[in-house]
Amino acid sequence: MTIAGALPTDEVIAVRGLTKRFGDKTVVDNVDLNVKRGEIVGFLGPNGSGKTTTIRLICGLLHADAGEGTALGHDIRTESGLIKMQTGYMTQRFSFYEDLTIRENLDFVARLYDLKPRKDYVDRTLERLGLTNRQNQLAGNLSGGWKQRLALAACVMHEPKLLLLDEPTAGVDPKARREFWDEIHALADEGLTVLVSTHYMDEAERCHRIVYIAYGTIVARGTVKDVVADSGLKTWVIHGDGSGKLMAELRNLPGVEQVAPFGTDIHVVGTEGGALETGVTQVAKERGLKAEHGETSLEDVFIKLMTDAQANEQ
Repeated sequence: MTIAGALPTDEVIAVRGLTKRFGDKTVVDNVDLNVKRGEIVGFLGPNGSGKTTTIRLICGLLHADAGEGTALGHDIRTESGLIKMQTGYMTQRFSFYEDLTIRENLDFVARLYDLKPRKDYVDRTLERLGLTNRQNQLAGNLSGGWKQRLALAACVMHEPKLLLLDEPTAGVDPKARREFWDEIHALADEGLTVLVSTHYMDEAERCHRIVYIAYGTIVARGTVKDVVADSGLKTWVIHGDGSGKLMAELRNLPGVEQVAPFGTDIHVVGTEGGALETGVTQVAKERGLKAEHGETSLEDVFIKLMTDAQANEQ
């Protein structure tokens, strides 16, 4: 299938107008999404925004009510079986057998994909993901980080070309998360394409590009730097007084949209730069505090997009 206006052949995901309804509720609304080979794209949005549904539409686990597109060059409507065979999908919840060992779980997955010689595939995957020394441990006895590593191993053992990750590091400690992302970047360097949904801003910042979806509609996309710049947000920081009383006063100033404590500092964010600067510097001066320009974070943008989307929905 050829999509009108499709981008070049290095596009691993290319969908247009993707729409999915459940009853009278539209969960995914006219979504366009393109992901290139070897790219890591972060899929952001609040709970219920349509991230998981979009991922399932792309890999053929759900059928779209409207729209068209390809994944790995195959039609998402008519060739979902071919897409699934070349895709690794890591779900939010650990979905492997807890009463089997790591090796037994991987051996089971190798059978599903009819990988031969099966033992070689399992051995290579154990080695790559650092699981060899734990291969005889029951999956149910693993910590969150090791369960995550097993799940990733099972998703990449059949050497997919596309990896879909649905909030893969929820409940995992920071060290395990960093190691996980190091492995994802190593896989992308080898040509694997990754679409990952996440709520962690530090993870989003490790993606090549991000896409923000709210109420089924994409409202922002681009590099982290571009998305922050396009938000129009300005940030000021008041040092030395993170009290609730001062925060309450700041929230009532003209131009202020967000106020958040960071230790003994307060970050004040808004889009009306002039009004924001005037109000913040005046309040700081009255209290003998230092106020200066700060750097707008992706979290600030995330909150603004979520607030705007809620207001539009209402």
